[in-house]
Amino acid sequence: MEKCVQQALRLIEGKEFEENIQGRYEISTTETSDVELLDAYSRAVIKVVETVGPAVVSISVGKRGATRELDEAGAGSGVVIAPDGYILTNDHVVHNAKQLTVTLADGMSLAATLVGTDPASDLAVIRANSSNLPYSTLGDSASLSVGQLVIAIGNPFGFQSTVSTGVVSALSRALRSQEGRLIENIIQHTAPLNPGNSGGPLVDSRGRVVGINTAIIVMAQGIGFSIPANTARWVVSQLLTHGRVRRGHLGIVVGDWQLDRRVVRFHNLTKEYAIKVLSVEPHSPASLAGIQKGDLIVALDGQTVGRVDDLHHFLAQWSPGDTVTLTIIRGRERLEIAAVPSEASV
Repeated sequence: MEKCVQQALRLIEGKEFEENIQGRYEISTTETSDVELLDAYSRAVIKVVETVGPAVVSISVGKRGATRELDEAGAGSGVVIAPDGYILTNDHVVHNAKQLTVTLADGMSLAATLVGTDPASDLAVIRANSSNLPYSTLGDSASLSVGQLVIAIGNPFGFQSTVSTGVVSALSRALRSQEGRLIENIIQHTAPLNPGNSGGPLVDSRGRVVGINTAIIVMAQGIGFSIPANTARWVVSQLLTHGRVRRGHLGIVVGDWQLDRRVVRFHNLTKEYAIKVLSVEPHSPASLAGIQKGDLIVALDGQTVGRVDDLHHFLAQWSPGDTVTLTIIRGRERLEIAAVPSEASV
């Protein structure tokens, strides 16, 4: 078991993936006609589907009903991230599941067990009872740009291996989960999603999983949301290592923020990004410390940060009772604010 976990951790870091895809997704820049461009677009999508499609699974969930009999309560999607059967999906897909069954792209069905869940990010890891499965690897979601081509693969309404395409339409969104929990740093995209797509991968044109599809807005067209791959990589590592995600809690909602170059020069910063405080919970550690909406966090305990994931990673390693010093840009001021994070409830 330990060997399997270590292998899965290496795989989610992408250490055995880049060499497998290098050079396989190059599209000639000399193709200039509309027809040739469309053909190049089609070839890119086809190659992505051929590569990632076999690793996408359908997940059937059984739950206990009022009669105490086991009924199939729903279905979603997932993506195999290690050949030993580790599968990444949404927490809301497998929540309260008493029985899990995954169906591979070739139609084979396998029993699966729950490894761990993280409601705060709506992510979960399950493990299918098999080995040598086709798998995909998480890419770098921090490199995504608005307008970039993305491909969603999943099983909406039970239709196996359904493919849709779109573009990244926004980054660093915040979204309420079905339980009302706020999920931060979400990717918004235009690849059409339907019920059953939840837990399936969002893939870039080079075959790298850059997100896990999590939600749609009912009655809206062209608005889908995905958990970034970098967040997923960290969550998976925590679940495989500890069986749960450990994190501190400051009581702030945050998002990535690109700094004006004048601000970077004025404060002699080493990064062009900061973590913007979008809101502060009343009576939270952040509120008690004096952190305000609109503050820009540029360092934690002297360690430069620039992305929401940096804050998540820092709080995951926080020890109860320890004081954290946040370096804040507020207008033209640079402040050092001390806070004591509380233990996150989940």
